[in-house]
Amino acid sequence: MAGVADLILYNANVLTLDAERPSAELVAVEDERITWVGSNDAASGLRGPTTETIDCQGKTLIPGLNDAHCHVAAFASSLLSVDCSPASVGSIGDIKARIHAQTLQVPEGSWIRATGYNEFYLAEGRHPNRWDLDEAAPHHPVKLVHRSRHACVLNSLGLSLVGISIDSPEPPEAMIDRDLNSGEPNGLLFEMDSYLDERIPPLSQDEFEAGVTLASEQYLSWGITSLQDATVHNGLNEWRSFQRLRKQGLLVPRISMMCGVDGLRELRDNGFSPRGGDDGVRLGALKLMLTEATGSLYPSREELNRVVLEAHRAGYQVAIHAVEESTLEAAVQAFENTVNRVAARCHRHRIEHCSICPPPLLERLKRVRAIVVTNPSFIFYSGERYLKTVPTEQGRWLYRTRSFLENGLKPAAGSDSPIAPINPFAGISAAVTRKADSGTAVVPEERISSLEALGMYTRNAAYASFDEPVKGSIAVGKLADLALLSADPTRVPPDEIQEIQVELTIVGGKIAWPGG
Repeated sequence: MAGVADLILYNANVLTLDAERPSAELVAVEDERITWVGSNDAASGLRGPTTETIDCQGKTLIPGLNDAHCHVAAFASSLLSVDCSPASVGSIGDIKARIHAQTLQVPEGSWIRATGYNEFYLAEGRHPNRWDLDEAAPHHPVKLVHRSRHACVLNSLGLSLVGISIDSPEPPEAMIDRDLNSGEPNGLLFEMDSYLDERIPPLSQDEFEAGVTLASEQYLSWGITSLQDATVHNGLNEWRSFQRLRKQGLLVPRISMMCGVDGLRELRDNGFSPRGGDDGVRLGALKLMLTEATGSLYPSREELNRVVLEAHRAGYQVAIHAVEESTLEAAVQAFENTVNRVAARCHRHRIEHCSICPPPLLERLKRVRAIVVTNPSFIFYSGERYLKTVPTEQGRWLYRTRSFLENGLKPAAGSDSPIAPINPFAGISAAVTRKADSGTAVVPEERISSLEALGMYTRNAAYASFDEPVKGSIAVGKLADLALLSADPTRVPPDEIQEIQVELTIVGGKIAWPGG
């Protein structure tokens, strides 16, 4: 029997996600760790004079959820931006009205940030342009970010302030969309975040901290106790920022921080080793972006192969963003080139998104033992767009889940927020039903069970970041990161899973949500 507990949760329907003990009634915690998992009968032997007890009244207790691919700073920033997501706007006119309303709240000349638009769901069926935004905000520079975050629109004042004109050349591997007749930039920019970040003032420290506080509250309200930040420009500054934010209690969920090539070099120069850090903030994978924004692969195959091999030799996990079939093939080839030259027992190299994965590439992923981190909620939030825009032959292999499980790839799930909402139950529901928000099925043969889907957000997500010794299941010795749910996702009808609410979130044995 374990010692006296600091916290006991009893009368619970515990879904442990632990194969050794799949279910239980009681969980005991001491010093941030789980010390007992079993039946209610054990309660009296674990209780002391200072033990806090929670009667779960038969509700479902699960491991804290782990968002295996998200962008924390971008999500925090989006919460301070004008919401132009499909849930809030239906037309360019709606976008203009929302941006104009914001101009009445801030001084002339200050930047207005708006986010989340998706041209597919706008009545006009097109991207907004600079002239649309000029009508809404003639005296404020505006940056309107696409839902994918791979494109944005600036108004005329914004273009002028960042130095983009008819004479501007495209930055490397980026594109300035132009009027076909005049050649004048129309405000739509692709893959230009790095360029713009150097020229648009960032949020103030107070604004950023306010956004992070809001983001932390939202994560916790959905039972999310761990985050894997996949932002490619992360480096030493971001590491220090995450540490400070957690120390100050502004960001409560634990962080595994990926970083880009430059960031990894900077971190290594400052003494960091693979998976350095602690249970609060840990160094994750080297993140590489593979894109074809200008019609050719970037980085080149040669450069990709070199970087992956170098990171692998140094003991670092690699996570490659691969959406298109061609970029996935290049990523797989880089992994093949690496693992065939330098053996590693458990490298856990990752493919992020893996949107289109036909059978030959699936077989190759299996051979190199890659992990796929996919985005089930995309099926719900963007399913109708996929059905209308993805060619039928490729659509058969869209955001697969069952195939990944059956081939031993240990798929994990991430929201990719703020590209999609953080609600993990929308993702679990979509993985089970394969339904778009319209109710239309999207590749229904890839459906999985609700327990398998929950495993993608817990057990498999922990494995994807080498954290399975301390996260991903409810077992003795693991961190006491838990979520109490209003219903059991393995028992309610699949269409009702996304209606599940989180009633209590615990991080390190302490109630983190709702606040006192």
